Amino acid sequence: MSLATLPRTVRTFARLRVILQVMSRHGFGHFVDRLQLTSYLPTRRIFRRKSVDEPDAADPLESVGQRFVRVCEELGPTFIKLGQIASTRPDILPLPVLKALSNLQDRVSPFSATEAKRIFEHDIGQPIAKAFAHFNDTPFASGSIAQAHEATTIDGQRVVVKIKRPGIDHVVRLDVYVLKFLAEQAESLFPELRPYRPRMLIEEFTQTLERELDFINEASATTRFYEAFKSDEHVSTPQVYWNLTGPSVLTLQYLEGARFREALSKDNVDVDRPLLARRISECFVHQFFELGMFHADPHPGNLLITPPSHVKLVDFGIIGQLDEQLLDHLVVGLLAIVRKEYEILVDVIADLDCFGDNTDRTMLARDLRVFVNKWYGLPVRRMDMSVIFGELIETVRKNDVTLPRDFVAAFKALTIISGVVLQLDPEFNIVEIVQPRLSALLRDRFSAKRLARATGITAWHVAAIMREGPRLVRDVMRGVGRGRFQINIKHENLDYLARELDRSSNRLASAIIMASTIICGTMLLSMNADILIFGKLPLRYLGLFGYLIASGMAVWLIVAIMRSGKLS
Repeated sequence: MSLATLPRTVRTFARLRVILQVMSRHGFGHFVDRLQLTSYLPTRRIFRRKSVDEPDAADPLESVGQRFVRVCEELGPTFIKLGQIASTRPDILPLPVLKALSNLQDRVSPFSATEAKRIFEHDIGQPIAKAFAHFNDTPFASGSIAQAHEATTIDGQRVVVKIKRPGIDHVVRLDVYVLKFLAEQAESLFPELRPYRPRMLIEEFTQTLERELDFINEASATTRFYEAFKSDEHVSTPQVYWNLTGPSVLTLQYLEGARFREALSKDNVDVDRPLLARRISECFVHQFFELGMFHADPHPGNLLITPPSHVKLVDFGIIGQLDEQLLDHLVVGLLAIVRKEYEILVDVIADLDCFGDNTDRTMLARDLRVFVNKWYGLPVRRMDMSVIFGELIETVRKNDVTLPRDFVAAFKALTIISGVVLQLDPEFNIVEIVQPRLSALLRDRFSAKRLARATGITAWHVAAIMREGPRLVRDVMRGVGRGRFQINIKHENLDYLARELDRSSNRLASAIIMASTIICGTMLLSMNADILIFGKLPLRYLGLFGYLIASGMAVWLIVAIMRSGKLS
C-alpha cells in the first residue's frame, strides 16, 4: 500500500498527521523520518532534543515498550487494542516490550445512558422499557469498544447488556487504513523489522478487531461454549439472549460467583482447592483437544468460582481455534518430541509454513534438541510452564520461525491455566489430565478409518492432477508460444534513492544559483560608473539586492540540512 492507495480524504491525512505527531513526541521521530513521512508533520524542529516524556530505563527495549504504551494510550481505542493484541504475540515481540504492553489497559470514560439506549433501540428494534423490567443507567464496566450495563428482563432474569461505543466503527476503520499503510512502509524501508512481520501483525489485528466489533461473532462463540458445557455439572458459561442481541448489542446471562482471587482468600474455607484445580484443568483440556476452540484470555478475572468447586467462564471476546489440520500437526509434533525425532518436528513446523527467510533447518533442529533435552527428564512438579513457554518462544524467534497465532494462543492459555492450578494445588499434576486425551488423539489420528480417509483424499488429489495436468501443460506451452509470459522484477527502496538524488540535486542547484548571485552582486558593486536604471536608481544597488537574495537562500539551505539531521 502506498499513499496513492490510501483513501484520499481530509480525515485520512489529518489522522495520519496526528499519528505521526504523537509518535514523534514520544521518541519515535527517527522512525517517522525513516518512513519518509516527515513532510506530513505540521512543524519540524531544527534542533532535536530528548522528549521530556521519555522514560529512563536500563533496558532500551523496555524504554521502547513504555513509550509505545504512551503512544497507544494517547491515540485512543484502536491503538489500545493493537497494543493489547500485540502483547499476546511473544513469538514476535521481545519480552521487555511485551511486559510493558501487558500493563496497557482501557481507560475510557463511559458514554451517556441516553446514547446507550438509542443504540439499543436502533439495533434491536424495540425500546429499552419494553425489553427490560429494569435497566441500570450506570455501566459497571467501560472499555474502548463497548460498555456493559446490568439489567433485568421482563421475566425476571438478570442479564448483562454490552453496548458498542457510538461511532467506534468509523474510528477503527480509519485507523486501520493508516496502520496498514504504516506497516507496509515499515516492512519495506526497515529490513531489521521484517523478522517481526509488521504486515502480518496488522492483518491479524484487523481480523481480530473486526470480529470484536461485530457482537454476533462473540454471541456465536459464547453459544458454542454454552452448548458444550450446559450438561456439565461443574462448569458454567453464560447463555446468549438472541432476541436481545445484534451487531452492536450483546445480552448475556448474568453469572454470580466470586472472583478467583476472592475465592482464594484465607477466609474462604468452603473452596475445595484440589478439586477446583482438577475441574479447571479438565475444562480447558476439553476445550483444547475435543471442542476445537478455547478461551484465549483465561486470566483470573474471567474465572468465577462458586464453592466448593464450580467454575464459571465469562468474556468470550477473544477465542482461539484448533482446526483438524493444526491438531494433526500438534499431535505429530508431540509424538516427535516424545521419540526425540527432531527432523520430524522441524518438518511439522515447515508444513505449518512457519519458516522465515533466515531459517536454517539444521540450526533449528539443534536448538530444539537442546530445548527438549533440558526439560525432558524433569519431574512435573518442577516444570514452570511460563519459563518453558518463554524459552520455546525465544528458540523459535532466534531461528526466524513464526508459529501460528492460535498455536501460540493455546500455549499461552495453557501457561496461564497452569499458573492458576498451581496456586490452587501446588501438588497437582496436570499431565495426568492431558496424557489420556493425547493418547486418544494419537489413536484416532492413526486409526485405520482415519488413514483410509486420508488415503482417499490423497487419491482424489492425484486423480485431479492427472486429469487436469495435460490441459495445464498445454495452456502453459500455448502462453509461451504467444509471448504472454512476463518476468516481473521487484525493486526495494529505489524510490527512496530517487528522492534522495532529487533532494541532493535540488540543494546543489540552489547552491550554484546562490554562488552565481553572489558573484553577480559583487561584480555590480565593483562598478565605477553610475549607470542609472528607472531614471534615478544606480545599477550597482542591484548588487545589494543580490546579496540579500543569496543570504536568504543560504539560511534556507542551512536550515534544510540541519532539519534533515544529515550534516555529515
